[in-house]
Amino acid sequence: MSGRVDDATIRRLVEQVRGRIERTPRVMLILGSGLGDLADELGDATRIPFEEIDGFPRATVAGHKGALVAGRLEGVDCIALQGRFHLYEGHDASVAALPVRVMGGLGARALLVTNAAGGANPAFGAGDLMLIDDHINLTARNPLVGPTLPGDERFPDMTWPYDPAFKDAARAVAAEQDIVLREGVYCAVLGPSYETSAEIRMMQRLGADAVGMSTVPEVIAARAMGVRVLGISLISNAAAGLTAEPLHHEEVLEAAESARERFGRLVRGVVPRMAAALEP
Repeated sequence: MSGRVDDATIRRLVEQVRGRIERTPRVMLILGSGLGDLADELGDATRIPFEEIDGFPRATVAGHKGALVAGRLEGVDCIALQGRFHLYEGHDASVAALPVRVMGGLGARALLVTNAAGGANPAFGAGDLMLIDDHINLTARNPLVGPTLPGDERFPDMTWPYDPAFKDAARAVAAEQDIVLREGVYCAVLGPSYETSAEIRMMQRLGADAVGMSTVPEVIAARAMGVRVLGISLISNAAAGLTAEPLHHEEVLEAAESARERFGRLVRGVVPRMAAALEP
């Protein structure tokens, strides 16, 4: 799918998925490269492969299972995306944001978005978890371009795209669980080629701590919808120029495996607090 997604398509997909799940989700999760196994731990789950959702592209990236999973995590009704749609696959930014719109249409009002990212901050190491404090969009793409969709804010404020209360909750869980949680700015690029050493130096000067090829379209759409967001990056490798080693995607999956247990504990701890923060 390469064209812009319209409201009729979103509504059709919402009704299609609603017909297959039993509960109204409160929290949505997007699980990036190598992190999708957490969705297999949802209780009383319904799993819908992307190819069974008429209008969802297939997942093409290693480490992305390509399924929507609805179930319960730590007593909270959740819906999780195992994998995502990337701009570099040829999709419009509105397609990259489509799962957020569908999950939001099902009732979820909080988003926990995760990704695998290269560490532009030399203090970060492979396997570190980074709380996303803010982001820089260098993709030159925005999912809100075009007619405003029903329920969207035309000019959403992006001063605090990542919810301060959710970030406080993540810090508290990390402290309680004795998990080292870095914090920093995520820089999104188009990809799919990795960045040059000169580009990484530029991003460092702009204030980036990590760089990846996803997340920002989903966050922008969520904020336009009024959905609150928490973001976590898995630092999968040192970015270009910070080591003498060439970059490869296998590093991402290896880092995810090393962080699996810590990542799971952090998410299990923070999801109930996100849900509680939604209470009036």
